[in-house]
Amino acid sequence: MKTNPRFRLLPMPVHSLLLFVVWLLLNNTVAPGHLVLATLLAIGIPLLTSGMQDPQPGFRKPLQTMRYALMVIGDIIVANFEVALLVIGPSKKLNPAFIAVPLDIQHEFPITILASTVSLTPGTVSAEVSDNKQWLYVHVLHLTDKDELISLIKQRYERPLMEIFGC
Repeated sequence: MKTNPRFRLLPMPVHSLLLFVVWLLLNNTVAPGHLVLATLLAIGIPLLTSGMQDPQPGFRKPLQTMRYALMVIGDIIVANFEVALLVIGPSKKLNPAFIAVPLDIQHEFPITILASTVSLTPGTVSAEVSDNKQWLYVHVLHLTDKDELISLIKQRYERPLMEIFGC
């Protein structure tokens, strides 16, 4: 007979271990009372919250993930110089705007990574994801071509994430 994973004692063992260790570190003690409380928290919190999780896709292509991370780091470096030049120049030349990027990704975790990538790149900030997960609203410091920026975000960031997560 197979047991339901929601009723396992440790449905999220890594989270349980982290809760246990963090509790002891925060209290700077391994007194018996804190060991018992840390154990209760490490078992109880994951048991109470495990049913709230939506299944998310996992990383399917680790090498692609590394390539994506290196590309984002490179984009951050380049964008820092571009934003510095924009900020040093006359502010009248800036054209700030909000744009709506249509999303093909539907899972929350890859959308979060996409939004974080956009926010990490200087000159752009993810403002919101629509309730139906079909749009990512982005604030741009200097917009020259809306369609080009949308295409850049979709091709450079969203498409690789879809490959990495297989969605």
